[in-house]
Amino acid sequence: MDVLRIASFSDGENGGNPAGVAFYDELPSAETMQKLAFDVGFSETAFASPMEGKNNWRVRYFSPESEVPFCGHATIALGAALARREGDGDYALKLNNAAISVEGNTSENGFSAALQSPPTKSMPLNDVELNLLLSLFGLERDQLDMSIPPAEIHGGADHYVLALKSRDDLSAMNYDLEEGRTFMNRRGLITVMLVYKEHDRKFHTRNAFASGGVFEDPATGAASAAFAGYLRDIKWPHENNFQIIQGEDMGMRSIIDVDLTNEKGASIRVSGAARLME
Repeated sequence: MDVLRIASFSDGENGGNPAGVAFYDELPSAETMQKLAFDVGFSETAFASPMEGKNNWRVRYFSPESEVPFCGHATIALGAALARREGDGDYALKLNNAAISVEGNTSENGFSAALQSPPTKSMPLNDVELNLLLSLFGLERDQLDMSIPPAEIHGGADHYVLALKSRDDLSAMNYDLEEGRTFMNRRGLITVMLVYKEHDRKFHTRNAFASGGVFEDPATGAASAAFAGYLRDIKWPHENNFQIIQGEDMGMRSIIDVDLTNEKGASIRVSGAARLME
């Protein structure tokens, strides 16, 4: 099976988060998809097969170690792959637990795509969870930016988020991969998102992805959607759009554009460029 390799949320010809995209007439077994995702080796691979009706697709996502309920950057890669294969347009995607859509477009500069996330929700972290999370990352409470309180956030998948006062502290992110894997898997978390606010509508993020066997994701669309929903929940002055810069500290600068309404829990639009990899 040929697998397209596409970097999502790329910064021109550089950066972005690599994802695999594989098309089938009918999706194979979970075991087969899991093995292929392991062989591809990217943080996620999207597997898609056509359904009845125009532009309808069944989609599942696998990391090298597990199935993921929703993956933003692999959905952006899928949107670019669908535009390349089927033409520009909107595509309805049926996931395991949600129905979403992706819009794929081509231009002289390559590809771009925009997804509409599943509904969002959030809840604050209790002190016990917060202390465990701080211990995992070697952080102290006085390093936190409490204008964005620690929380569990959801936009198709579960994440924890910590906001930091210092860009240097974000750059210094570190944790034990095996300890992080145990922590995340016990809680059903996909990533832990660390955030630095440059200003009210521009954020720098890093996403620990030990649950998938990956130390860090260079661009995380699902967490970005969940984070947008959380900002809306806490009445952040987002003005209905903002930008996330991710991957800088690992040399893979990625640009994630986020658009949202003021409706609590509503879908988030997450968009960016995509480039085909060799």
